[in-house]
Amino acid sequence: MTELATVPGVIPYVDHHEGPRRLLTLEIPPFTSNAVNYYAPYASIDGRQYVVTWGSVTFEIPADRNVHVSVHLLTNYGAGATSTPFASMILPPHSAPLRLAAQFTSRPQGALVPLG
Repeated sequence: MTELATVPGVIPYVDHHEGPRRLLTLEIPPFTSNAVNYYAPYASIDGRQYVVTWGSVTFEIPADRNVHVSVHLLTNYGAGATSTPFASMILPPHSAPLRLAAQFTSRPQGALVPLG
């Protein structure tokens, strides 16, 4: 276990990686007043999916290689096909901590936007 993985509230990187690591904080605000009632947020790091809460969630990620990050909003509300908004990006190698905000609208594709 790395030093970053022992920080309270940080989800450790669980796949094999022996290089340096950094922190990634995702801000996932509800995009409508009813989103909390109808959607469950999921975050994925390099294909490993985590059920997370609305608000801030922090992950330990590799700092020396590309990392795929995505946020999905899953719902089973309604009959037939349901919308599952998503946002996705590839983070390039870097050593500094990073904070991203998930932004969703009425369209299925959202965005991950750097903060700060």
